[in-house]
Amino acid sequence: MSGPEWLELLEGGALEVEGRLPWSSNYSFLVQVRSGEVSARAVYKPGRGERPLHDFGPDLYRREVATYELSAAYGLELVPETVLRLDGPLEAGSLQRFVEADFEQHYFTLVEKESCHARLKELAAFDVLCNNADRKSGHVLIDDEEKIWGIDNGLTFHEADKLRTVIWDFAGEAVPPRLLEVCESLFADGVPDGVARLIGAAEQQALVRRARRLAQRGRLPVPRDDYRAYPWPLV
Repeated sequence: MSGPEWLELLEGGALEVEGRLPWSSNYSFLVQVRSGEVSARAVYKPGRGERPLHDFGPDLYRREVATYELSAAYGLELVPETVLRLDGPLEAGSLQRFVEADFEQHYFTLVEKESCHARLKELAAFDVLCNNADRKSGHVLIDDEEKIWGIDNGLTFHEADKLRTVIWDFAGEAVPPRLLEVCESLFADGVPDGVARLIGAAEQQALVRRARRLAQRGRLPVPRDDYRAYPWPLV
């Protein structure tokens, strides 16, 4: 299906839970989404299944959707189609297209392939913009068309610097051109409406500041010695 077709299905299809996905700290469910004769798998993350965190408020699922909206607003295609569903089996949550991926592959295996580097650099810069506080290796997937995606984006858009990621192999390298264009658009035109409706005013302002800083430096950041720069577990 095309992107618009996926969004239409995710936004309006009936949901049937197949089971809980293992190894998730918050409740995540594999579901079938059906509309007429069309059926596909998706990942449903309800707000009711989130563990309380000391540094993030509730409704992490809204950040999942906001991360997709930022990617979609600039045509980056780094995050699978993700929508807000208020009528899920466990009430409000995010619903994301299930990526048919080679699950033996993840960031630490993909970075060994030079052919993946351009896409991984874009994801690294995108995570700086989103202030991703939990980019584990297993959150980087490659599908059957050799396209790389970033999933599990609930810990994003905090107004304080929270970047925790495994993608440090490109630290200090030039920001990819497409991401520089995104940065320039963000501080020139402001936050896209699809993102602004999902995060607070202070978080929007912080997003614009990160865009300006990344554009001015022109290079991907390096991990600080005084900061926990890596997530745990790594995979």
